Amino acid sequence: MNIMQLNTLAPAEGEKRDRKRVGRGIGSGFGKTCGRGHKGQKSRSGGFSKVGFEGGQMPLQRRLPKVGFSSRVSIITSQVTLSELNKLDEKEITLEVLKQHNLVTKNIKRVKVMLSGEITRAVTLTGIKVTKGAKAAIEAAKGSVSE
Repeated sequence: MNIMQLNTLAPAEGEKRDRKRVGRGIGSGFGKTCGRGHKGQKSRSGGFSKVGFEGGQMPLQRRLPKVGFSSRVSIITSQVTLSELNKLDEKEITLEVLKQHNLVTKNIKRVKVMLSGEITRAVTLTGIKVTKGAKAAIEAAKGSVSE
């Protein structure tokens, strides 16, 4: 029976390459300056510059203006209109009902009903926020809102 042992583990053939040895004479192709060119900060040991550093000139990321803001809350928030609610058959409307009828996507956790269009039947909203105008319209149609 052939058991694998730690001392026999090795990478696959051709997987590892030898590191490039520089500074070993003219014949190697990387003698003398070792591929670093002549003079300058990058030719010296320990010589490096920060990412985005432009030699003291104001860097591009600081020259350009700051633009925009993306709210993380907006990813889980959505809006529904009264006319969309009017098309539903259910009397009791919750977030799950809106998801079943594809009025909001599955990742939505907050919904607000807006006053757009009209509602002609009594509905009960549960766990859904409502604007002042939409609330007045729902209550005028003999419906109710409980948050």
